[in-house]
Amino acid sequence: QVQLVESGGGLVQAGDSLRLSCVASGRTFAGNTVAWFRQAPGNEREFVARISGSGTDTLYADSLKGRFTISRDNAKNTAFLQMNNLKPADTAVYYCAARARGASISPTNYAYWGHGTQVTVSS
Repeated sequence: QVQLVESGGGLVQAGDSLRLSCVASGRTFAGNTVAWFRQAPGNEREFVARISGSGTDTLYADSLKGRFTISRDNAKNTAFLQMNNLKPADTAVYYCAARARGASISPTNYAYWGHGTQVTVSS
């Protein structure tokens, strides 16, 4: 089992930045692929970014490339999502997820989830 806790969300203005954190506890974190998803009201949960267990391989949703950066610090069992130049369309609950191995952008392939952190971007 892996327990995930997100933090760092909040209310910001368009153009601002936020850094989300995802702290893991439980079984070994370093071997897990970690991903960030987001879900806005009335929408399906959508892929944001993922990072391999070693941190060497990353993938982003095409629409977010250049503004969002995913990273991890395995020594601290923590993953991050740096979000720059935020837009009102980025408003959503952001979830951290983990899976034992392998890369995927589908939320159905992730076994472990946090409870989410709200990000609200005002215009």
